[in-house]
Amino acid sequence: MIGLALRPVNAQSPRPAGMTLAQASALLRRKAVSSLELTRACLERIATYNPSLNAFITVTMEGALAAARQMDAESRRGNWRGPLHGIPLAVKDNMDTAGVRTTGASELFKDRIPVEDAEIVRRLKRAGAVLLGKTNLHEFAYGGSSSVSYFGPVRNPWALDRVPGGSSGGSAAAIAADLCFGAFGTDTAGSVRIPASYCGIVGLKPTYGRVSNRGVIPLSWTLDHVGPLSKTVEDTALLLGAISGFDALDPTSVDVPVPDYASALRTRVANVRLGAPRTMFFEGLDPEISTAVNSALDLLRTLSRSLNDVQLPSTGNLLREIMGPEGYAYHSRWLRESPEKYQPQTRERIVQFGTAVTAEAYVQARRQCDVLRREIRKTFADVDLLVTPTMAAPPSLTEPIEQSASLDPGRTRNTWPFDVLGLPAMTVPCGFTRTGLPIGLQIVGAPFAEPTVLAMAHAYERATDWHTRQPKLDGN
Repeated sequence: MIGLALRPVNAQSPRPAGMTLAQASALLRRKAVSSLELTRACLERIATYNPSLNAFITVTMEGALAAARQMDAESRRGNWRGPLHGIPLAVKDNMDTAGVRTTGASELFKDRIPVEDAEIVRRLKRAGAVLLGKTNLHEFAYGGSSSVSYFGPVRNPWALDRVPGGSSGGSAAAIAADLCFGAFGTDTAGSVRIPASYCGIVGLKPTYGRVSNRGVIPLSWTLDHVGPLSKTVEDTALLLGAISGFDALDPTSVDVPVPDYASALRTRVANVRLGAPRTMFFEGLDPEISTAVNSALDLLRTLSRSLNDVQLPSTGNLLREIMGPEGYAYHSRWLRESPEKYQPQTRERIVQFGTAVTAEAYVQARRQCDVLRREIRKTFADVDLLVTPTMAAPPSLTEPIEQSASLDPGRTRNTWPFDVLGLPAMTVPCGFTRTGLPIGLQIVGAPFAEPTVLAMAHAYERATDWHTRQPKLDGN
């Protein structure tokens, strides 16, 4: 089985892929390492470990090597694009990539090759990132395990018989196994934070509208978010800075100035007021998760101004009442024409949740979502951040593809309310179970308060060493 080891933090690590993104970027800037060296190191680890993890659907080896050579050439000419210059990254395979297939982990789209990049991919390329390929996911992002994929289940690097979470399971597994320096996922009910928590890494769902969704296969236009997954909070800040900003061609995008997220990490948090929404979020927790999160809260009390209980407005059944009809609306044509090309569980889920909600209920839910997104701002008059467990239980055993289509409320219950509310929400490692499975702590801010979320998460990370641990794969 897989045990614990410490992630290398020495910039001169003999295993380049083990560095953080920030460390690798600093070495690239000083020309102490080349993008080609980093890219080859990641490709070698993908070749070695992807057969067991199944984190990638498509590896763009030739394109990645060509891009790395280009970034090295630009660096030699003195052209530095920023902290992602020459950094090998991966994107979830529901984000369009021009000339490279984008499948949604489905047979339906197994040969689909977009002609344009998604906006997030375009921004990453502009920032100088090297794209290694497309990561595996729960088919069409409609689930939280990443067990259901036309290309086979993703495995958790900490224990291959456990789910990595979903739907961005491939992105999380790739980061935890040091197959890349950063990755991106989508989050509609927790699909960035769930796998980040299960895989012992950092995952951030930004404010709704902060990052463009254009060119991403939708699950729910009202609830979809794009966000980064990485090894540290600092890496997350660098990734978020590259993809944030207004997109006039995306109707969900919001024109709000983008701050310097990396600089925000230096913000003092001693005056930050924390709130713990005990109702629902802290109830019925696995005992080991409860112990780990309570220990984290004890530490946060010493770092912040205050920590008090708070009450959040109920989000009721809004997730299903919105996601169900919107997901069905996108897939309805293909469900009529090619239903056999969906995995049975996915097809059943789309139909079940899409047809169970009346038009009247959907319209009312959509309006209530808008009301709650406005009303939630009042909560932040008394607190600056919310803190909860990310997950109520550790990752389960890998699920058979024939499993029932019912959503697992225990897997998404602490994450999806913040998709409905549209708030920035981040998970950071805060402990491990006795059997070595990661535990995550969720930090949530007011709309567009990503700087405060990052600052508190960074302060917590600096005071602990949970983020330095990594799965030990075959003794390497």
